[in-house]
Amino acid sequence: MQRDNTDNFRALFLNDTPLMDVRAPVEFIHGAFPHTINVPILDDEQRHLVGTKYKEAGQDEAIKLGVELITPEIREQRLKQWTAFCEQNTEGFLYCFRGGLRSRTTQQWLKESGVSYPLIKGGYKALRRFLIDELEESIQQVPFIRVAGRTGSGKTHVLLKMQHYLDFEGIAQHKGSAFGRNVTDTQPSIINWENQISIEMLKHNENHSSRVLFVEDEGRMIGRCVMPDNLHQKMVHSPSIMLLESDEKRIDNITQDYVEDPWPLYQQQYADEAEEYYSAFMLSSLERIQKRLGLELYKEVKVIFENGLNQLFNQQNSQGFRDAFEILLTKYYDPMYDYQMNKRQGDVLFEGNEAEIIAWSNER
Repeated sequence: MQRDNTDNFRALFLNDTPLMDVRAPVEFIHGAFPHTINVPILDDEQRHLVGTKYKEAGQDEAIKLGVELITPEIREQRLKQWTAFCEQNTEGFLYCFRGGLRSRTTQQWLKESGVSYPLIKGGYKALRRFLIDELEESIQQVPFIRVAGRTGSGKTHVLLKMQHYLDFEGIAQHKGSAFGRNVTDTQPSIINWENQISIEMLKHNENHSSRVLFVEDEGRMIGRCVMPDNLHQKMVHSPSIMLLESDEKRIDNITQDYVEDPWPLYQQQYADEAEEYYSAFMLSSLERIQKRLGLELYKEVKVIFENGLNQLFNQQNSQGFRDAFEILLTKYYDPMYDYQMNKRQGDVLFEGNEAEIIAWSNER
């Protein structure tokens, strides 16, 4: 059955519709959408050549060059890739930048080969505009409650056990501190980060509009991901609940998050070079906060880190980091967090440990 082209962007995102992006890879990397794969009609070099021709000689000559660049062999290869996507994603759609020539050409070539597949009207630009507008609307409509607490209290772990939450750190692929990078130090592009937040809030607004959305108390930057100003202002002015944990428990959590969990991932990712990469991660992360720590404290913690690394590598024991984490929590992170909390303007609605916080949240 032939499906129509669509401009029902809301349905596309609510249903996690699979999308085929036929823009060049450089465009896709800059920004795209979840559940999307890039199967370009023009590669980066071809796109550059066509764009240059367009500026020099106009649209007709640019189109002519594009046709010349795509040889019969290249066209056959593209069709094979597109057809595979269409067969595997029978409810999907294709798009280019504006829903224009590249989309229509892809659609026409597919049709000539016996495959009918719909496109998205307005393409990437219209989808992106929709998500920007929806994010603004969701920010105004969805009530937030911040999950606050000192570093190491386990805010993320608690957040993920709640019924309705938005995990900024999960979307950013970063834990939000100097030690928050993942094993490969990868994060989404700013556009992808914003798109994912908008989609998550759209889904919440659609399915649970009467329910509070819990978010972790964050700074504006999570690694390289910058929170939109209107979203950050919404968060810092929202009421909070305070997660309270002992220093011992917080050290346990930090050790788990930054040593016991990532070390096996480094071994899996880097094999014989795991020790080198993990050491570089820990020591460079510490170096990022050297100025704020002060030279004397930095040197003290660095020595403990180096001993902890030796103990981890030789004995598979993470306990050598605990003294360093205690110093970092009490002399660096706690004063910084207390200062930041004094700048927050929302009311504190409740205080408690993990079980109490989760029980309280489930009643909201």
